[in-house]
Amino acid sequence: MKKFFVSIQWAFFIIVGLSIFPAPAHAQDPGEDPDVPLDGGLTLLIAAGVGYGVKKAVDYRNEQKETNLD
Repeated sequence: MKKFFVSIQWAFFIIVGLSIFPAPAHAQDPGEDPDVPLDGGLTLLIAAGVGYGVKKAVDYRNEQKETNLD
């Protein structure tokens, strides 16, 4: 349970830190083509989220099996 709260704290600090210093997030003048491609980075973030979810599910399943064996 303590690991969960530590991970939540880290996520909170990262989000607050990025909110306080938004200077790198300012967009430049779009010029003639204002469309933003959401391909590479978004795909990697989705893949990382899915992978993390699968890992957590497998860890939870293994923990439940160990608990039931005792």
